[in-house]
Amino acid sequence: MVRIRRFEERSLRAYQAKKIGGFLHLYIGQEAVAVGCCSLMGPNDHVITAYRDHGHAMAVGMDTKPLMAELYGKATGCSKGKGGSMHYFDPSRNFWGGHGIVGGQIPLGVGLAYGVKYKGLKGAAMAFMGDGAVNQGAVHEAYNLASLWNLPVVFVIENNGYSMGTSQERSSAGELAQRAAGYDMQWGQCNGHDIYEVRAMMDKFLTLARESNRPSTVEIDTYRYRGHSVADPDNTYRSKQEIEEYRRTKDPIQVFQTRLLDEGVLDQALVEKIDTEARAEADHAADFAEASPFPTPDDIQKDVYWEADHPAERKSQGRLFFD
Repeated sequence: MVRIRRFEERSLRAYQAKKIGGFLHLYIGQEAVAVGCCSLMGPNDHVITAYRDHGHAMAVGMDTKPLMAELYGKATGCSKGKGGSMHYFDPSRNFWGGHGIVGGQIPLGVGLAYGVKYKGLKGAAMAFMGDGAVNQGAVHEAYNLASLWNLPVVFVIENNGYSMGTSQERSSAGELAQRAAGYDMQWGQCNGHDIYEVRAMMDKFLTLARESNRPSTVEIDTYRYRGHSVADPDNTYRSKQEIEEYRRTKDPIQVFQTRLLDEGVLDQALVEKIDTEARAEADHAADFAEASPFPTPDDIQKDVYWEADHPAERKSQGRLFFD
């Protein structure tokens, strides 16, 4: 969680220095959600998420250097500099992005679960979305098929209270997780600032998916400290006092750190060591991104069509690209 926090803070500084263009959706404040969920992954479990994807990428074990390079738009990035902040991917770790279309990743998560079941594997797909995605039609279509076909998927709603700049109370009727009942799915709700609570809740529903091939919905109440993207305002739709109150009483890193100190697992020296190493890692990633080359103009036509990248095995006719 500390590594994610320091990576995000370093990313913010790079954005402010105009090293990063486009959008930058920071995960600061929500770290316990991704870490709690992804720490439970087995070899046949999969993750797909929305555009606030940095925390999930680090939680599944991706190296921070190509992650930062992707933000910089460099060729050494995890998506070769073509995806940016919203499109991290690592198939080798069963991490399938990073998607910019609101709710668009949820049917794909159902597809991942279908693949797990089709292959006869004991696994599950975790399909993450924000509270702003739950009203999208594609989400409800995905709920329906997942339940109808008995697919091993856990729909995870990261409810940070504001779908972009509009509060949940003004945008969504009823309780979000309970909508699962209309599709004959089990559901749960927990606090996202407590990593133990996240793990306990997710373990229950991941077990349901793996053992019984049944879908479920989990709503995790969390909070983001920064704007929807860093280009958006932080506090025109919420007060500074609200942000500071959450930071003071429910910051996930402070909550867990205090608990571990009380349990004697941590001491102050180890706290400082973890933080120092996390800051150094983030700085090293930024240095790597800075030194990396940009993609070439020719790269724009790579990784688009399989046949273009494998001309010797091409079978179709006609042009693939137009000037």
